[in-house]
Amino acid sequence: MRVEIWGDINCPWCYVGKARFEQALAAFPHREEVEVVHRSFELDPHAPRAARPVLPLLAAKYGLSPEQAEAAEARIAENARGEGLPYLSAGRDAANSFDMHRLLHFAKEQGRQPELLDALYRANFAEERSAFDPARLVELAVGAGLDGGAAAAVLADPQAYADAVREDEETAAAMGATGVPFFVLDRRLGVSGAQPAETFTRALEQAWESRVPTALVALAEGGEACGPDGCELPQR
Repeated sequence: MRVEIWGDINCPWCYVGKARFEQALAAFPHREEVEVVHRSFELDPHAPRAARPVLPLLAAKYGLSPEQAEAAEARIAENARGEGLPYLSAGRDAANSFDMHRLLHFAKEQGRQPELLDALYRANFAEERSAFDPARLVELAVGAGLDGGAAAAVLADPQAYADAVREDEETAAAMGATGVPFFVLDRRLGVSGAQPAETFTRALEQAWESRVPTALVALAEGGEACGPDGCELPQR
């Protein structure tokens, strides 16, 4: 069985949802027969490449006061820490994530995508140092077991793996995904949002037990789904 996970490094609920899904997968009896593939999704394809503090960005994007933006981040931080994830609710930056997605496709070819994805999430949500600088991305790639020179070459070529990123995004759009995280099990069952681990457990069991083509459906039973806290596509 294949589970595809669409997400964006800029999405804090993707960070949380990944941990919750992995908790469910670890307890799934057929986990050794589950292939997990991470797919690209940009929350804001038009975001500038220059990193900027995240709290003012949230306030401007959603019409929040500084206090409301801080409260939204604090709520996500509480959820992240509840899953054992480090999280900085202040002092983080955000920027265009397209290069990160290109690098993740390169890492997939090298068999190191999970390692790089974990490194990118942790660097973006748990460290004050910006994760978007090309030199920092190369450092993270090396730490994930990739060749630094090859990673730098990918980042230096804006066309490298660009088509792969866009293909992932087009597939998500065709499935009707407007936010992330978005989990698709065997292209038959969909789970939207950073649901509790129990919801992912039920989805894995249901997908495993009904391995015949069915319409794609969404499970959203409680828990935190993507909303006005950084996980929806911007209004155009």
